[in-house]
Amino acid sequence: MSIHYDDTRKLFSLTTAHTEYQIKIGPEGRLLHLYYGKKVGGFDMGYLRHYQDRGFSGGSRRAKDGSLLEESVDLAAQEYTGNGVGDYRITSVSAVSPDGSRSVDFYYRSHEILSGKPEIPGLPSVRGDGADVKTLRITLSDPVTGLGVILSYSVFDAYDIITRSAELFNEGSGAIRLEKAASLCLDFPNGPFELIHFHGRHCMERQPERVRLTHAIHTVSSRRGMSSHHHNPFVILARPSCTEESGECCGIMLMYSGSFKAEIEQDQEDSVRAVIGIQDENFTWELKSGAHFCTPEAVLSFSADGLGLMSRQYHRLIRDLVLPPRHRGKKRPVLINSWEAAYFDFDEEKLLHLAQQASELGIDMFVLDDGWFGKRNFDDAGLGDWTVNLEKLPGGISSLAEQINRMGMSFGIWMEPEMVNEDSDLFRSHPDWILADPGRRPSLARNQMVLDMGRKDVRDYLFDAIDTLLRSANIEYIKWDFNRSLSNFYSAVLPKERQGETAHRFMLGTYELLDRLTKAYPDLLIEGCSGGGGRFDLGMLYYSPQIWCSDNTDPIARLTIQEGTSYGYPPCTMGSHVSASPNHQSGRSTPLETRGVTAMCGAFGYELDLGRLSDEEKEKIREQIAYYRKIEHLIREGSYYRLVSVLDGMPFRAFEYVLPDASEALVGIVTTDAEANAPFPFVTLKGLEENAVYRLDGTDRLFSGAALMYGGITLPVQTGDYPAVQLLFRREA
Repeated sequence: MSIHYDDTRKLFSLTTAHTEYQIKIGPEGRLLHLYYGKKVGGFDMGYLRHYQDRGFSGGSRRAKDGSLLEESVDLAAQEYTGNGVGDYRITSVSAVSPDGSRSVDFYYRSHEILSGKPEIPGLPSVRGDGADVKTLRITLSDPVTGLGVILSYSVFDAYDIITRSAELFNEGSGAIRLEKAASLCLDFPNGPFELIHFHGRHCMERQPERVRLTHAIHTVSSRRGMSSHHHNPFVILARPSCTEESGECCGIMLMYSGSFKAEIEQDQEDSVRAVIGIQDENFTWELKSGAHFCTPEAVLSFSADGLGLMSRQYHRLIRDLVLPPRHRGKKRPVLINSWEAAYFDFDEEKLLHLAQQASELGIDMFVLDDGWFGKRNFDDAGLGDWTVNLEKLPGGISSLAEQINRMGMSFGIWMEPEMVNEDSDLFRSHPDWILADPGRRPSLARNQMVLDMGRKDVRDYLFDAIDTLLRSANIEYIKWDFNRSLSNFYSAVLPKERQGETAHRFMLGTYELLDRLTKAYPDLLIEGCSGGGGRFDLGMLYYSPQIWCSDNTDPIARLTIQEGTSYGYPPCTMGSHVSASPNHQSGRSTPLETRGVTAMCGAFGYELDLGRLSDEEKEKIREQIAYYRKIEHLIREGSYYRLVSVLDGMPFRAFEYVLPDASEALVGIVTTDAEANAPFPFVTLKGLEENAVYRLDGTDRLFSGAALMYGGITLPVQTGDYPAVQLLFRREA
């Protein structure tokens, strides 16, 4: 049984295939965290907690014989902390009661153990249908304020994953104002730890950074109304000795696409507390009497065998239970996107010429990017007017799609539903539909403003516009973009005391629109995008099986972007394209072969003007597409290994994909810094069958699995500008 409660010891044990999570009801009824790590067979791990009175940590009580009756809340490891009652570390919740008091103190009330996993109303969450999953729901309450919380723990035994969320409710007679509502609080009793997080900027997303925790509060957050290019809602706590293949680490990932906040504090006892949830700086929520508020889900992955295993646990769960079921395990089309080939400067003739060339090369799908609608000749007009620009496309989208279909390709289109230009019919008709403060001109970014997605009339307009477009033509794909951060968090339909709800209601509205659309068009392939990877998170992956990983298509920069992304997200979710050289973002020149090797690390495609290519380059593209179709199942289903990482400081990167049955393995090696008189590039493979014999594809060379994993393989010295190779090994016996 994956969830067990021992009433005698007041002990909950949550077990997966290899891990155990322990919770205990304390003497006074507070819910205490005991342990999260390798399985310990249900042994009460409370012995790890030693208590010592510490100055200025009040609240402890002892009997006359000196025995401990109640530990100071400032020292206790809690599953979900209150506020203002003596715990001075980071808190899970902040709330204002009707009388103005801010103190919250939660005590155990009841629990239930369920088979399966309930959905979270209004929010995406890991799917429990069809999975062997059990859920523990523990109810805590504050008898003074009437504020309560239901903590949900879902245990995915086979995946070594536990998910957590919180549902706050108000049993009092008056409204309570929530000012912070975290999804998870997790205490680790013994340090030291290091923090791995993924920072960045537009075109340089998810750069891995590893730092030693100090006696301070480390915060990783986004205030941008989006999970953002700058910080991802995913952090890892790792022991200093943890490597790719050994040592303990714990991943904490929030399934949310809006503003978030992860706080990690190392306290006076060297214990470490992690709290993650909705960013509280632009957040309040009026919790009326009898009302409930659900937080986004947090997903935990613990590994005692290094970072690589932790990542692979996330990858399996996301592929199987997060991505839309209709797209799981299915081949993705090799597509060409028109953006870097044409930008806004196109007409039907130019698009059809590009499409014809793509068809001749064997590309599966043609995607028309920005510029097809309204008065859209630059980024300063047209957003919100989702009707075709007949000056550019006199036959409309339906005619263009039909002609492309006749070429043997499917058709896709770009949209940015949550945005509007000031120069648009939509804004002129509904100026109150944007996020804007009274009396203040809203800030612009990329010449656009943000629609108030918390409004039903806005969502209805957008659904009708998209529905009309999809009904008008054979459109099989939408690239769903989001090209600016949010600001001016003010809604024209909320009263002044509830304006703090605007940002979260925006995200709930976007999820509702996506849910409605994907139910109406279950076969539609949506590729998430936010100026590239600005909303690369589990919330968007719930609706879109792939996300445009970055607007930066430079293959060398992409190595780090895609590697950083791989710590939490599977390669099959990363949209990745071959683009022109010199690259439009960095100006770097790279060989076509290297651009192909890097782009094949995800959902593969092209983004360049095919008319500028030589016949030799076009033939290489045909070969790339044929090769990708040969190995695409490895990218989609394989276990991923970071063989040589950016953190290793080597002059090359190496990565590997291995099928679950170890019958095939694909290794990619890209030289990032060619050196004179260089050593031979050397890698050891992972995940193979020791006693099996593997053939290097295209050669007569045979290797044992043990030889490849323990002896490794060397390559000839790589010279020139950014050379790359792919090695495919297939089991023969």
